[in-house]
Amino acid sequence: VQLQASGGGLVQAGDSLRVSCKAYGSTFSAYAMGWFRQAPRKEREFVAGISWSGTSTYYAASLKGRFTISRDNVKNTVYLQMNSLRPEDTAIYYCAAGAARGYYVESDSRQYDYWGQGTQVTVSS
Repeated sequence: VQLQASGGGLVQAGDSLRVSCKAYGSTFSAYAMGWFRQAPRKEREFVAGISWSGTSTYYAASLKGRFTISRDNVKNTVYLQMNSLRPEDTAIYYCAAGAARGYYVESDSRQYDYWGQGTQVTVSS
């Protein structure tokens, strides 16, 4: 499966932004999906994940309440809605696909097999 992320940009602190990731070439509903991010000089970190059906979601504890992951299996797209953005949210945001495991959502990046190219999100203070 090929993944193409989009929707990043430059926003101000407190703004909202939604990034998208469209999948091509395979059965989208066969995959659990995740969002990760990597800030300059930092390691890639888990942001949020969603099960193949969209029934289960899981968030990094520090982001829960501000970020919402969702998916549309008809449009083959996963979304990350980000609210109340902060300068520390500045990063490249990557989407990833991994084998569906029922309702379980992985936060370990090693469990995701396919990665998009990333979309830059910059939050100014």
